[in-house]
Amino acid sequence: MELVIGTKRWSTWSLRPWLVLRKAGAPFTETLIALRQENNQTEAAILPHSPSGLVPALKDGDLLIWDSLAICEYLGERFPDAGLWPADAGLRALARAAACEMHSGFQSLRGECPMMLEAEPKVAALSEATQKNIRRIVELWSQLLRASGGPYLAGTWGIVDAFYTPTATRFRTYGVNLSDYGDDGRCGEYLTRLLADPDFLDWEAAAKAER
Repeated sequence: MELVIGTKRWSTWSLRPWLVLRKAGAPFTETLIALRQENNQTEAAILPHSPSGLVPALKDGDLLIWDSLAICEYLGERFPDAGLWPADAGLRALARAAACEMHSGFQSLRGECPMMLEAEPKVAALSEATQKNIRRIVELWSQLLRASGGPYLAGTWGIVDAFYTPTATRFRTYGVNLSDYGDDGRCGEYLTRLLADPDFLDWEAAAKAER
């Protein structure tokens, strides 16, 4: 398999399926495309790999998948023994709902607090719309951690955790104190766990080496 990804410092969408592939233990190669090039060069570099002109894209033989959630769903089916979705039907539904909410929502947080793995953490003044997004994420994380018992959102590490790992980096970079948004401590512990994950640390080290 080949995963086409964007600049590791910035590409949240690329990070998610990359983590899922690592957790599945699937052998794969990376094709890295620099983002934010001038004169539409980024899109021109991506189009031979992805019809949307966006990353990530997964190639598995003759099959091409060009959406991060679709890639992760495919990997969940391709590697059922990896436990990428929880076995319990109720938890699986909650985990899918949470992943889909991140996939389509939280636009203010995304726009105001982009992932920047090279940046030193600092406390930022955030808009009310972004603070509302953060409160919702704390509520969502709390709900799933209570339902599953932790230590990850649906019990063991899964696709839903891949979808919120970039969020954890945002909270760190922009100095978000989750206790200010209703966290009783569990969400903070979960955030720390995501950022200490060995596979994420491998991605982060490579991201910081990019130039």
